Amino acid sequence: MNENSRAVITFCSYLCSGDDDSIKPLTPSEWSRLAELLKTKGIEPKDIHGMTEKDIVSLLECGKDFAHRLARLSERSAGLFVEVSRYLNMGIKIYTRADREYPAILKKKLGRKCPPLFYCAGNIGLLRFKYAGWQGSRNIDENDADFARNAVIKAASHGFAVVSGGAKGSDSVAFETALSERIPIIEYISCGIIQRLRNPSARKAAADGRILILSASVPEAGFNTGMAMSRNKYIYAQSFGSVIIKSELKKGGTWAGAVENLKNKWCSLFCRDINYPGNQELIRLGAIPVNENWDGNFSGDSGQKEFTF
Repeated sequence: MNENSRAVITFCSYLCSGDDDSIKPLTPSEWSRLAELLKTKGIEPKDIHGMTEKDIVSLLECGKDFAHRLARLSERSAGLFVEVSRYLNMGIKIYTRADREYPAILKKKLGRKCPPLFYCAGNIGLLRFKYAGWQGSRNIDENDADFARNAVIKAASHGFAVVSGGAKGSDSVAFETALSERIPIIEYISCGIIQRLRNPSARKAAADGRILILSASVPEAGFNTGMAMSRNKYIYAQSFGSVIIKSELKKGGTWAGAVENLKNKWCSLFCRDINYPGNQELIRLGAIPVNENWDGNFSGDSGQKEFTF
């Protein structure tokens, strides 16, 4: 872990944050603004780590309240990194925007919307593959599941691995298919890493290097609706193209994420062409319709067809 990464963790991690607003970690947008300020002044994050409030005001020409907050955040560094070490011993690492391992495609597509850091478990080397996103309702029937299984396998034949959110329903079908077919998996989850690793299949896949699980929430966190909405953009940004298996009409996370992607064009959006009102409306809004005859190719050319872990 480099010194800039340590500084990002100190200023942005919610580990050891407590209830005191003066040591409330920086939000993604706050960190982005600070990072841009540092860049304009030719300063690196490590340069302000451990500085006094007075020195921060002088160096950054910022308000006293913000300087006080940065100084207080620096003061928690010792206890914070005891926690970081504890999670590291559990196989949970932290990668920040100052690390070369951080998902580069997210920084390219999302810019300031990228979280300052991810808690990760599994094989970071899986980021080298091309990915197709798989999203949809938690409430699917066997026909939906069959479509998803076949589409995941077809996409993999064109070199596209699986990225999803690790939820029940559509996400789980993509996960289980990828495991059985030895397809690499990335999951951007809406809870802490520890909750996901309670799933025996996910835990074993992480130990075997067949999955990379990333979360912007602290490892002990439970499900968070706001985080579930945020993580949708990470899935789309990681994807070459994403497929909606089933969507409710104008409600739910699948619908909101799909509409957000259509607006921002993070990746091509494909949608199963079936008589579900939500699916049909997404197609009307610009999603590419696909059915059981689709060959699973997102790009029109062939990618890597065999995956090595």
